[in-house]
Amino acid sequence: MSKYLHKVHYYETDRMGITHHSNYIRWMEEARVEFLDSVNWGYDKMEAVGIMSPVIGVDCEYKMTTTFADLVSISLQVREYNGIKLILGYEMRLEKTDEVVAIGESRHCFLGEGGRPISLKKSYPELDEAIKQQMTE
Repeated sequence: MSKYLHKVHYYETDRMGITHHSNYIRWMEEARVEFLDSVNWGYDKMEAVGIMSPVIGVDCEYKMTTTFADLVSISLQVREYNGIKLILGYEMRLEKTDEVVAIGESRHCFLGEGGRPISLKKSYPELDEAIKQQMTE
């Protein structure tokens, strides 16, 4: 399981001082980018070798509000992976109280040249293994 820490910025809040709901999806992306960097397969490296990984679905359930300057700890877990499709789960908690503020999921596929689906197991076994290892941790 991977962890990422995000500090709520003033611009992420609305007129009531509460974090706008769209930002939680951005934080999931930040956590995902950090996760891929941590397994040495960041988006820059994937794109350099011709791999694209679009989001094909995203869900977020809001449990509690956050406000400016809150620290939000985001845990990322590989929920499902079959070499072609990847499902990541996210749990966002207030750092100071450990209360759950949101839970989410993002679904991805892997595409090669021409936008065609590829199997990482066949085409990029090192990346395939790096993701599989995260499923067992």
